[in-house]
Parts: sequence; structure tokens; C-alpha cells
Amino acid sequence: MLRIVSLIASLQQHLDELERAPAAYRPSRCPHCGLTRLWKHGRYDRKSDRDTGKLNPIRVPRFVCRGCGGTCSRLPSCLPPRRWYLWSVQAAVLLGLLSGASLRECAHTSGCARSTVRRWWQWLQQRHEQLAFHLRSHWPEWGRVGSWQLFWQTALAQEPLCEVMAWLDRQGVAVP
Repeated sequence: MLRIVSLIASLQQHLDELERAPAAYRPSRCPHCGLTRLWKHGRYDRKSDRDTGKLNPIRVPRFVCRGCGGTCSRLPSCLPPRRWYLWSVQAAVLLGLLSGASLRECAHTSGCARSTVRRWWQWLQQRHEQLAFHLRSHWPEWGRVGSWQLFWQTALAQEPLCEVMAWLDRQGVAVP
């Protein structure tokens, strides 16, 4: 299922887009049965503004299928589906680690717990082969680098992490 709406890089842009063009969030098909009869089904609130908190709560639209009754929600590309921090925070932490900074240093500069930074780092190491396999089909030049660290440095230098993950979501790969 396509859980992520691409090209929404900030929480403010997400809120503006919900006001201006909410239809952009409507999935084309039901993720459960494949029918095209999805209707708006309210929203849920998510606390995602960890910087100032002024934008909290962030509204996430929900949809229901008239055929099977299944529900789904759509997230802007700046919000990861299963994590608390924005993709931009995770990208900054991962770039720091990829360039040789310590877990402690990255945790201190990002304001995240060291255990969170370690979990993101381990997730990237463990899922590298699967993610890189899919990403190389779209960005073949990324596969020409030597190590997995260089792969991700190249990838994050060329594309924002949020758009890389949105692309993976469109391919059916589970993203965090």
C-alpha cells in the first residue's frame, strides 16, 4: 500500500496541503481489496513537531473502503510511518554516523537518545542489502560505490531521505 504522499518536505507544508488540496492524500485503490471506492474517514492526530511543538497535533487523514470496510491512512513524506522523529532528523543523524561521528556525538547534536541513534544505525546496517537492491533499480549509479557506507552517503547527498523512503514505499517495501 502507498502509505506516503511524496514531495511534502515539512509539517507546515503538510498542513497547507491538507487545507488546499486534501484530495492529494486519497489513495487510488484500497490496500485491502483493490477497489477504487475510498471515502474520507476522519483523521487521527499525531505529535510530530518535536522542535517547538507549535504545529502539534499533526492531522493524518484516514480513509475507508466502501467495498470491504478496510481503513487506511496517508502520511506526508516528511513523517515516517513507524517512528517518532522526522526523516530530516534521522537523515542528519545517519549522515553524521556515516561520516565517522560517534553515537554519543550524534545523539547530543540531534537531541535524540543514544539508544534511538543506535537503533537507527543498526536498522540501516541490517536492512542495507534489501533497501539497496530496490534503490539500485531506480538509481543505478548508487551501486557503483564500494561500501555500504559510501552507498548511503551518495544516496543522501543526491536525494533527501524522506523521498528515498517514499520511493521505497511506492515499490511496496516496508519502511520504518
